[in-house]
Amino acid sequence: MKNTITQLFNIKYPLIQAGMVWNSGWKLASAVSNAGGLGLIGAGSMYPAVLREHIQKCKKATTKPFGVNVPMLYPNIEEIMKIIVEEGVKIVFTSAGNPKTWTPFLKENGIKVVHVVSSVKFALKSEQAGVDAVVAEGFEAGGHNGREETTTFTLIPMVKEKLSIPVIAAGGIASGRGMLAAIVLGADGVQIGSRFVASNESSAHINFKNEVVKTQDGDTQLTLKELAPVRLIKNKFYNELQELYQHNPTIEQLKDKLGRARAKKGMFEGDLENGELEIGQIAGLIHEIKSAEAIVKEIMDEFNLIKNNFC
Repeated sequence: MKNTITQLFNIKYPLIQAGMVWNSGWKLASAVSNAGGLGLIGAGSMYPAVLREHIQKCKKATTKPFGVNVPMLYPNIEEIMKIIVEEGVKIVFTSAGNPKTWTPFLKENGIKVVHVVSSVKFALKSEQAGVDAVVAEGFEAGGHNGREETTTFTLIPMVKEKLSIPVIAAGGIASGRGMLAAIVLGADGVQIGSRFVASNESSAHINFKNEVVKTQDGDTQLTLKELAPVRLIKNKFYNELQELYQHNPTIEQLKDKLGRARAKKGMFEGDLENGELEIGQIAGLIHEIKSAEAIVKEIMDEFNLIKNNFC
């Protein structure tokens, strides 16, 4: 399947695995790239030395293109960007910050840059900053989200209407049907996160993977909008947050409740009661843990079957 995304990244399918904190190490990224998609290492949960190790291991595990996702609020951002250049990474997805800050530097070093946005306004700013493509992510997505609460299938055609660069759809996509629907609405490719959490190669704790498989519709909720909106599975920590909200908490009280390393506790260490369990609404369609290769094949087989039958 050839289009602007496959040509931009030199990949077989216009399918990108999201660079998710505590889930997206070199094993997952290389497996997705080897299967024909674009794997991303999630730098948001990695110290600089750890990121370098993951990049080096990924280069040994695949000859295919892969990239790194970098939340720009990262405290060691300068060192992270230096390592990316030193290790010869050719694709970087940035998020949680102003794309003007690092896009020129990355482009000067021959790196293709994609920025994650949640609105038309920020999509236009990203295009003006010189990025090669944008990921337009609706609030169905897991993890941190935009404040606008715009759904993916509303956002995609609005962004596509205004931009001349490729648009990648994200949020609420975990199947070939969802991928086809996004492309019909104007997306040039899709970025999928939640489905790859429940993969053999994901670095998430097995407790969290099993919890994702058990999750049904209505089991996730966007919360902590005063700090940074995040979609979580409803667990003990989530319920305690809701109790706190009954008393009109201050920002400081919310920060104190959140504490530090809450996402690591839940997703990486497997504490299902006290950790943040970040996953998208589409988790209700995820019923088993599979290899990344099997997930890519399943998505593309369904995509091609439905496309050939109805388009």
